[in-house]
Amino acid sequence: MSQSVADVLLNYAASGQLSANFSAGLNIIIALFLGLLVGYERSYRGRAAGMRTYGLVCMSSAALVVICAHPEFWFGGQSSDYMKFLDPSRVVQGITTGIGFLGAGVIMRDGLNISGLTTAASIWSVATVGVLTGIGFYPAAVVLAILSTIFMMWGGKIELFLPTRHAVAVSMHFDQFSTLTEDEIYRLIHSQGYEIASGSFAISMREGQSEWRFVAVSRGKEGTLVRLSDALKFAKGVQNFTITHARN
Repeated sequence: MSQSVADVLLNYAASGQLSANFSAGLNIIIALFLGLLVGYERSYRGRAAGMRTYGLVCMSSAALVVICAHPEFWFGGQSSDYMKFLDPSRVVQGITTGIGFLGAGVIMRDGLNISGLTTAASIWSVATVGVLTGIGFYPAAVVLAILSTIFMMWGGKIELFLPTRHAVAVSMHFDQFSTLTEDEIYRLIHSQGYEIASGSFAISMREGQSEWRFVAVSRGKEGTLVRLSDALKFAKGVQNFTITHARN
């Protein structure tokens, strides 16, 4: 005999059902605050993905995992016996795949510069925070959220204390009478404390004007953008050029 509407509504108000909803709601709230914690660093730095994005990703990941912990309460306790044997790991796999698409959306390429990799990685990290919260690993979720925030805020400063070689993207335009050769460019760049990265050299022709693009990697503190710029000013046949940090 089919249940009445009143009986169905009472199923949603049963003690077990309310307890499961309270537990799920608590996990979602915790995940939201942890996501906002990590996302604040991105908002502070003016990134497109900020606190709202991170909060939504984290609590949504937690919610998807939490609902798999209580399949017996789905549809007011009217779920089939088959649904009680769901594999939560498949939900985690789905979250990982979905976050991969979201992360790819924030990675931008502008010429030789690539930006958004840190944001993409941190979105993946905050989704993991949500998963940990959803399955009840609260201490691990808190630790991951705090470490992710700290590393994003001060990871760059840590890098400054370590030996590093910065890279710059160089784009050069020549007039039609230029006789500058590739070997001369290599020697010029080398004399300013840089070396051209292997496989980065590209030549194109646009409206009769030759354009050379490459990534130059510093050999130490001797290489600076100002020195390199001054050298290119007086290079024969160079009509104009652009030098930017090859950020990633």
